Amino acid sequence: MSTKKTQIVIVGGGAAGVVVARSLSKTIDPKTHDLILINKLPYRIILPGTLRMLVSDDGKLEDRILVPYDKVFINSNGTFIEASVTQVKPGEKSGSVTLNDGRIVNYDVLVLATGSKWDGLTSFPDDPKGVNAHISAWRSEIAKAKDILLVGGGSVGIELAGEIKDIWPDKSITIINRGELLLNSTYKAKLRVGLQRQLEDRGVKVILNDYIENLPSENSGEISTANGLSLSPDLIIPTWGNKPNTAYLPPDFLSTAGTVKVLPTLQLPSHSNIFAVGDLIEWDEQKTSAKAQLGHAPVVSRNIELFLKGSDLSKVGKKYTGSLEMILVTNGRKSGMGWMGAMGGVNFGPFLTSLIKSKDLLINLGRSASGN
Repeated sequence: MSTKKTQIVIVGGGAAGVVVARSLSKTIDPKTHDLILINKLPYRIILPGTLRMLVSDDGKLEDRILVPYDKVFINSNGTFIEASVTQVKPGEKSGSVTLNDGRIVNYDVLVLATGSKWDGLTSFPDDPKGVNAHISAWRSEIAKAKDILLVGGGSVGIELAGEIKDIWPDKSITIINRGELLLNSTYKAKLRVGLQRQLEDRGVKVILNDYIENLPSENSGEISTANGLSLSPDLIIPTWGNKPNTAYLPPDFLSTAGTVKVLPTLQLPSHSNIFAVGDLIEWDEQKTSAKAQLGHAPVVSRNIELFLKGSDLSKVGKKYTGSLEMILVTNGRKSGMGWMGAMGGVNFGPFLTSLIKSKDLLINLGRSASGN
C-alpha cells in the first residue's frame, strides 16, 4: 500500500497565496497531504502600506508591513520554503518546480500566486538585506530631493505624491501622465478630476496628455517631454502600472499579454491540477489585492478541496464570475477619494476614504489574513 502523500504547492505568498495556504491548512489531513508555500522572501510585504513606509521612517511601518509566515498555517499544518521558482514542469497528473538554488519540489496540485512586478519604489529586491537597503535608500533620496517628478498618474503616483506632501509640504512635486485624466477609463471622470483637484490644492503640479520617451539612466537631470516641455527634477520616480510576474512559466500557460490563462474555476485549461490566483490571471478586471484576497482565493481554496476528493470541477466546481469594481485612492493620511461600481457608480469623499484606508492602509487586514 502506497504511503506517498499528496503534495500541494503554492508559489507566491502575497495577498492571495497566504489566504489559500491558510484556508487549506484548516481542511487538509496532514497524514495524507503536504502543504508547501514558496516565497522569495521570508515575509509577506503588505503592498498598500509600502509607499508610506518608503517615504519616511515615521511610525516604523516596516515592523508591521513585513509580515513573517510563521503564523500562516493553522496548527502548523504546512511548510514554508524561502526561495524563488525559476521553472515549472507540468505533467499529466503531477509535476515539479525548480527553485533558484537548484532544488526540485514535486507537486500534485500547484497554485500560481506570484502577483505582479513593479518598477521604482515598489520593486523590492529578492533578499532581506536588499529590502532593508532599498527602504533606506529611497527614504534618503526622497528626503534630500527638492523637485520630484513622478512618471505615471495611476494610483501609485497619486498616493506617493500625497505621502510626500504629508511629510514635506514644501517639496515641489510633478506628476506626468500620458492619459487625458489621472487613473484610467474604468473609473468615472468625477473621481479622476476630483483627485487631480485634491493634488493641485496641495501644490502638486499635474501634467496630462504628455509623457517621457526615455528616462535618463540617473534618477535626475534635465529632460524633455514628448510635447517639448522641459523639466529639471532632482529625483525621478517611475510610478506607472504593474506587469504580471510570470516569466518563470511555460509559454503555453500564458496569453499574449503575459497573464495566465484560466477557466472560471481558476484552473489552467490544459492542466486541471494547476490553479492561478491574483494579479497574474487573464481576467477582464482591474487588478487589486482585495480581489485576489476576497474574490480569487476562496474560489481556488474550495476548488482544491473538491479536486482532492476527485470531483469534476467543470460540473461542481466553484466559479469565479468577477468582482465589483472598487478603488480607494489615498492622498496622505487624511484625504483621498474612492469609487464603487454599484448602482451606476458611488463616490467616496475624503472622510470615508480616510476612515477605510488612508489611516491604516489596510495593514491590519493584511496581517489578519496572514494569521497575525
